[in-house]
Amino acid sequence: MLQIDEKLRSLGSRLRAERLRRNDTQIIFSARLGISVPTLRKMESGDPGVSVGCWVAALNVLDRAGDLDAILAAPEDLFAKYDQMKQSLPRRASRRSR
Repeated sequence: MLQIDEKLRSLGSRLRAERLRRNDTQIIFSARLGISVPTLRKMESGDPGVSVGCWVAALNVLDRAGDLDAILAAPEDLFAKYDQMKQSLPRRASRRSR
């Protein structure tokens, strides 16, 4: 649980740093996210009770919604990748016209 708490605090501090980099107050940034200021404060402090939807809204406002694709992404199957590559190669060289 300690590791999770640390990760949430780190995520919250990165969110806060990004908000400050954009020079937004908590009031303005929370309005952009469509959440209350207390919820934003909870996010920035790493509160585990904040819904995933709030984090998705934050990623969307920060133009980072594509980062969601990395969460629980299917692991890369190197064998399937090799088989696919093998199938795309021609079985023999083409005949050249002389």
